[in-house]
Amino acid sequence: MTDNIEAMTPQTDQQELAEQLVEQARADGVELIGPGGLLTGLTSKVINTALEVEMAEHLGYDKHDPAGRNGENSRNGKRTKTVLTELGPVPVDVPRDREGTFEPKIVRKRQRRLDRIDEIVLSLTARGLTTGEIGAHFCDVYGATVSKDTISRITDLVIEEMAEWCARPLDAVYPVIFIDALVVKIRDGQVTNRPIYVVVGVTVNGERDILGLWAGDGGEGAKFWLAVLTDIKNRGVTDVCMVVCDGLKGLPESITTTWTFATVQTCILHLIRNTFRYASKADWERLAKDLRPIYTAPNATAAASRFDEFTETWGGKYPAIITLWRNAWEEFIPFLDYDIEIRRVICSTNAIESLNARYRRAVRARGHFPTEQAALKCLYLVTRSLDPTGRGRARWITRWKPALNAFAITFEGRLFPSNTL
Repeated sequence: MTDNIEAMTPQTDQQELAEQLVEQARADGVELIGPGGLLTGLTSKVINTALEVEMAEHLGYDKHDPAGRNGENSRNGKRTKTVLTELGPVPVDVPRDREGTFEPKIVRKRQRRLDRIDEIVLSLTARGLTTGEIGAHFCDVYGATVSKDTISRITDLVIEEMAEWCARPLDAVYPVIFIDALVVKIRDGQVTNRPIYVVVGVTVNGERDILGLWAGDGGEGAKFWLAVLTDIKNRGVTDVCMVVCDGLKGLPESITTTWTFATVQTCILHLIRNTFRYASKADWERLAKDLRPIYTAPNATAAASRFDEFTETWGGKYPAIITLWRNAWEEFIPFLDYDIEIRRVICSTNAIESLNARYRRAVRARGHFPTEQAALKCLYLVTRSLDPTGRGRARWITRWKPALNAFAITFEGRLFPSNTL
């Protein structure tokens, strides 16, 4: 049936051709997809034709051309093998030459998968599927058997790419960076909880830049954060205007040790959530109402007055909450010095929390990882698959434009000129 393609002329209407092929397939009782299907046969025909063209270019003459009778290198039969494609397994005939110098490009020597299959495996891994689930997917959808070892080898292809990404040079200045850590389970003798440190920067053009992923060796700590921030500085970041983080003890000192003039801003949402941990659920609504005048105050002085009122109301019942806010006060008040445009985008680590939500979906599907590298590889694949359409990038720029205009004024001389904003 696929031989009819050779009789088609370039002028054949594509719609008419498709209808003829489908009609003939139905008449012959041939399925459109699957082993022996119409599309599988067409794919095989196209690949085989391309291989013959490559061989003709290699030898310098077409098949059956009398020029091949010159006693020099010539065709030497074919070797049949099966390659995995998006349509399933496809048989192809790879031509050979007598001298063994032919190196096909469309289906390389020892290649058993077309490149698009590798991208499918990487995409499925980024969405949290395990190697077993990916193998089952290929069996169900493509009727092909792909072993767990093969899938692992495919994902290992990004390890070198990941290393280059983690060591790439960064911008000299970031108006804001958001830092946070998520916990993954890694089997190291026994399964333990390990932090993965994540840093997201906002460029002077308002774009999101994920600066890297770092695997910690214990609980989240300020000492390891100092090593992470130092690595970022060594990759070219000479100045950061503001760092938004949670209330980890010792973290502000690690930040200012790295960038002396950086402003440390505690995530307001983290602070409020931690407040509720010390209180009875019955008091949450009243606490939230009494806290609001503090973090919406027009300036730090007004916030201090509102906090005194809050202390009079709740200090007797919840002294731990008062201590929590006093300890975080110096890192809480910086955003009160800025206008509403800056406050709106720096009052929380939502910019990184949404990213961590994507990471956690992939992590939960795995349960735990055999090695630290396997965990980083999975998270890198998630990073690699973010925003395929580019709409997210456009939203980031739109959201950050007003704030960066305000930043250019507030941090005058520390940002690149914002003429394009």
